[in-house]
Amino acid sequence: SYGGLSLSGWWQGLGQNNNSIKTSKYNFFTFLPLNLFEQFQRIANAYFLFLLILQLIPQISSLAWFTTVVPLVLVLAVSGVKDAIDDFVRYEFLTFTLAFPFCLSVYAQADLLLLSSSEPHSLTYIETAELDGETNLKVKQALTVTAELGEDLQKLTEFNGEVRCEAPNNKLDKFTGTLTLRGEKYALDNEKMLLRGCTIRNTEWCFGLVIYAGPDTKLMQNSGKTTFKRTSIDRLMNVLVLVIFAFLGLMCLILAIGNGIWEHDKGYYFQVYLPWAEGVNSASYSGFLMFWSYVIILNTVVPISLYVSVEIIRLGNSFYIDWDRKMYYPLNDTPAQARTTTLNEELGQIRYIFSDKTGTLTQNIMCFNKCSINGKSYGDVYDMSGQRIEINEHTEKVDFSYNPLADPKFAFYDRSLVEAVRLNDVPAHRFFRLLSLCHTVMPEEKKEGNLVYQAQSPDEGALVTAARNFGFVFRARTPETITVVEMGETKIYKLLAILDFNNVRKRMSVIVRSPEGDLTLYCKGADTILYELLHPSCNSLKEETTEHLNEFAGEGLRTLVVAYKSLEEDYFQDWIRRHHEASTALEGREEKLSELYEEIEKDLMVGNSGNLARCDFETAMNIGYSCNLLNDDMEDVFVIEGSTSDDVLNELRNARKKMKPDSFLDSDEINIQFEKSSKKQIIIPDEQANGVYGLVITGHSLAYALEGNLELELVRTACMCKVVICCRVTPLQKAQVVELVKKYKKAVTLAIGDGANDVSMIKTAHIGVGISGQEGMQAVLSSDFSFAQFRYLQRLLLVHGRWSYIRMCKFLKYFFYKNFAFTLVHFWYGFFSGFSAQTVYDEWFITLYNLVYTSLPVLGMSLFDQDVDDRWSMLFPQLYVPGQQNLYFNKVVFVKCMLQGIYSSLILFFIPYGAMYNTVRSDGKAIADYQSFALMAQTCLLIVVSVQIGLDTSYWTVVNQFFIWGSLSVYFAITFTMYSDGMYLIFTASFPFIGTARNTLSQPNVWLAIFLSIALCVLPVVGFRFLKAQLKPTPSDKVRRNYLIKPEILLSMAWARWGAALHRLGSAWSVSPGAAIHLQPHSEKVLGSRLIRCPHWSRKPTTCK
Repeated sequence: SYGGLSLSGWWQGLGQNNNSIKTSKYNFFTFLPLNLFEQFQRIANAYFLFLLILQLIPQISSLAWFTTVVPLVLVLAVSGVKDAIDDFVRYEFLTFTLAFPFCLSVYAQADLLLLSSSEPHSLTYIETAELDGETNLKVKQALTVTAELGEDLQKLTEFNGEVRCEAPNNKLDKFTGTLTLRGEKYALDNEKMLLRGCTIRNTEWCFGLVIYAGPDTKLMQNSGKTTFKRTSIDRLMNVLVLVIFAFLGLMCLILAIGNGIWEHDKGYYFQVYLPWAEGVNSASYSGFLMFWSYVIILNTVVPISLYVSVEIIRLGNSFYIDWDRKMYYPLNDTPAQARTTTLNEELGQIRYIFSDKTGTLTQNIMCFNKCSINGKSYGDVYDMSGQRIEINEHTEKVDFSYNPLADPKFAFYDRSLVEAVRLNDVPAHRFFRLLSLCHTVMPEEKKEGNLVYQAQSPDEGALVTAARNFGFVFRARTPETITVVEMGETKIYKLLAILDFNNVRKRMSVIVRSPEGDLTLYCKGADTILYELLHPSCNSLKEETTEHLNEFAGEGLRTLVVAYKSLEEDYFQDWIRRHHEASTALEGREEKLSELYEEIEKDLMVGNSGNLARCDFETAMNIGYSCNLLNDDMEDVFVIEGSTSDDVLNELRNARKKMKPDSFLDSDEINIQFEKSSKKQIIIPDEQANGVYGLVITGHSLAYALEGNLELELVRTACMCKVVICCRVTPLQKAQVVELVKKYKKAVTLAIGDGANDVSMIKTAHIGVGISGQEGMQAVLSSDFSFAQFRYLQRLLLVHGRWSYIRMCKFLKYFFYKNFAFTLVHFWYGFFSGFSAQTVYDEWFITLYNLVYTSLPVLGMSLFDQDVDDRWSMLFPQLYVPGQQNLYFNKVVFVKCMLQGIYSSLILFFIPYGAMYNTVRSDGKAIADYQSFALMAQTCLLIVVSVQIGLDTSYWTVVNQFFIWGSLSVYFAITFTMYSDGMYLIFTASFPFIGTARNTLSQPNVWLAIFLSIALCVLPVVGFRFLKAQLKPTPSDKVRRNYLIKPEILLSMAWARWGAALHRLGSAWSVSPGAAIHLQPHSEKVLGSRLIRCPHWSRKPTTCK
């Protein structure tokens, strides 16, 4: 898997390798064929293409070609334009040609090994926003042996070496390779690589060797196909379209059989008057041809414009999210953003929320609050009587003016720690010296004394800043040295080794040599890890420190432990030799280095503790209570911390037994289902617990619970709880928990996070929400929706999500209704026309019905409708429940729409038919002709569906009024124009209904029949809705009836209900037995010094300094 690349002779290789890549989906020549191919993969589009082909066959063509071509072309054109815009916005054509040496000024255009740069020690500052979303500057550094090359092209051309490295892969944070030069082997890792997509900052020039180019670069290796998320309504629509196809086939079959029977019994004897088509020699063959003719006529029952209309509605509702000023965060100028336009209505159906606990809920703003040094706790403030004082904004801060390099923004309140440092307390000095040396922070000093730290994590920045203010100022670093100003004296430490942090070690160490020549290892990390590495002589001090750690954790602080060890010269020289061998190994490098790290990080001495980086039950549960996820009203909060598979199973079963003892009976419905469904996918129904419960589980126990034989037990137990908190879990475990709920629960999930470790969870959930917080933008870049503050999630779901869901459901119900009512009139007419595939309506009306006459009113309703406004949506979260239960559009609702359409079609056919039967005008002339009947039927239809859209509209705007009345006006204008004498004279074959409009619509009896049709179609709907609102009201009906019409009731209870309503939102989301599942990463940052308990949705936990 490793390849070699010789630097000698690199000139000969120039121009042979192509670094061109294409990240666009289309180009100018491929757009039309590729886009059409994709669009015709949709069943509805392919079906209409099939209809168009059928219409080219004279024997079965019953409609003019334009009735199918015009709608199809319009739909394809709108979809094509949208796809082209999306491709232009989302993708770019990136074609670069690289040569070596290559001088970089802005973007790295291949994966390069950094050789030298203009900055001291060949440092290069980069920004990796295009790779991982992080906007803070990072530092890359060349090997010392290549840094001496500088920008001397002569030296570069004479440079002769060999790079051996791993095969191309998608691991952005890892690179393994070696450089062999003059017989010496040097280790290459990710810190010496400039990856394609990174931006070079604050560096005049740098030279690099191309390692991977084109599609082999790590950026392109990561650009795999993104999982396409479909909403539950999308999946339902696909099923319903297939049902409609089956219904269409059934209608055509009935009419074809009817035609065969009619032609056999009657048509055969009337061939002189009604001759059979050429080639038709039997009634059965005539029925076969009529089947396809009716497929063409009844094609409108399959909604060709459905998908385009849905996309337009989703796009419009996405703009509302982007434009919402109440979700705009002015402090960093960040608006909310709908990063996808296909999932809006899914926001109104969320049952389970998965949230990154600490960073997302508490903003990841880090500050140094307390510490324990040599068994003494610092950070609290006491009054003259020895009573601890609550720290607030009025508490006097420690004066650091004696330190000219102190950060003026840093705040600390305990003067005793400053006094200990100034009195040269040895443990205190050792503590802050460790904080100033053991890190990967890079300093930036543009002006004398004006230090800015570039930290890759907020906790490191907070620790180094604390050491800076207490007199141990980290000033500069090189590949071999770290410069620290200790109490005004500048000292340069030799940096001999860095033992990196990773998710397994959960600690980092540095080995330095002081100016006095002392060798010391400094280490910091999670307390549970470092305690295992301490020397036995530290046991008493460890106990005291543990007490302080528990106190810190009980206040919601996150903690770490620091330690040190003095090293002997002989042992270190042997160890560093073995370290060099391991670091230059191509096979098993990480394992070999890990063994060496474990060897030297033993028998450490306690360097005491600070308040960063601990994630245990105390912290997890404290945050749960602070955010009102957990509360004192709960029956119990179960703790799952088993260390074996059997322990975890027993703990989960004990919890479930307490919540629902009946769930262990053989007669339990779910247990019976498990026994029957050994191979079939199991969907666990909702189970009601006998109270309100919470559950907390560790990542170690979660690993066992996610195994195949325990996952069912986990999901059953967890879903009975209102809240589940998982602490110390890996990014993979986050995604696994989300996938578990998706697998066994028929519910919509949402994951929200703010860091790179949340990306897998965000991508796995039905809806992914990213927060642009302190951990960069990678979560945002992987999300479907994003904003700056967690509290905006409430508005996103309760307002935009609910409105989008209601609008989409109303649109679908109306869309299917109007198409069934329109199409089935043809079906009834077939029984009165010898099943001859004669159309009821004028062909131009058929063409314009969906495209012009009924398109804008339904779009107006779908874009502007509201059952209640945003304030009421926020105040009454129970309004969200119908979306969770999928009540507004499902298979049952579709059947009701279908039945309503069938009923309306009967009225719309038989009332005009009866009104026209043997009827004469007021002047005695006959009016009972086909054209008058067609005009009357289509006029009745359009007015009925327009009244129906009015009944469906809850929130009237000028736009709605204009669209409805405008569509009716356009219909009459087009009708009188097309049926005029002038149009007949110009296009005789295309407009045969000459004079029908003025002759028919001038008769009073015609309008009386139209109003009768409207009344018979609409009154049953009005009556049904009135009775339903009275007998079985929806949550919206209850709110409007009880509060909107009685505002004095609301005023008296608003403030009392506000907190409780927001607190119940978690239950409203998951109803029963849903759960808001909050996932806690295993490597957390600082939370803050105190958490004030607050309503779950009113604000984020407040950090008091």
